[in-house]
Amino acid sequence: MKKLILILTITMSAALSQQAIAQKTIVDVAAGNDNFSTLVTAVKAADLVSALQGDGPFTVFAPTNDAFAKVDKATLNTLLQPENQKALSNILTYHVVSGKLTAKDVTAALKKGNGKVELTSLNGETLTVMQKDGKIWLKDQKGNYSEITATDVMGSNGVIHVIDSVVMPK
Repeated sequence: MKKLILILTITMSAALSQQAIAQKTIVDVAAGNDNFSTLVTAVKAADLVSALQGDGPFTVFAPTNDAFAKVDKATLNTLLQPENQKALSNILTYHVVSGKLTAKDVTAALKKGNGKVELTSLNGETLTVMQKDGKIWLKDQKGNYSEITATDVMGSNGVIHVIDSVVMPK
């Protein structure tokens, strides 16, 4: 009987832990990962935390700290200043698409679109997702590419796909 109670307790604890994980929003998931600390700082500076903790669903193409390190340090520091909140918000919302697009959804859209699909970001501009050299890439409005390096990091209000460069709107 003690073994049964122990097994039930462990099973319930595991189930509740999984449910607790699934309850985290995409902002909470990013904040809990050290590789996204620059992104989280930028989201806070742009005053987008509450918006991205909303119901969603959202698909976020999240640049890592290494991706932000590719941006000129002076430019990044300038964008983080309060007077540049609107410009920073425009850049960050360019990384977000309305709806929950998993890797499976993206792959299906790429097959349907012959290796290319256009998505409208929350700032109203277009991001192009492309399949090239066996990898999936984002092409921004300036013609720059960012590789999607990890997919399907789930939050309660959407999904995060990790990218290796910051994409830029017009």
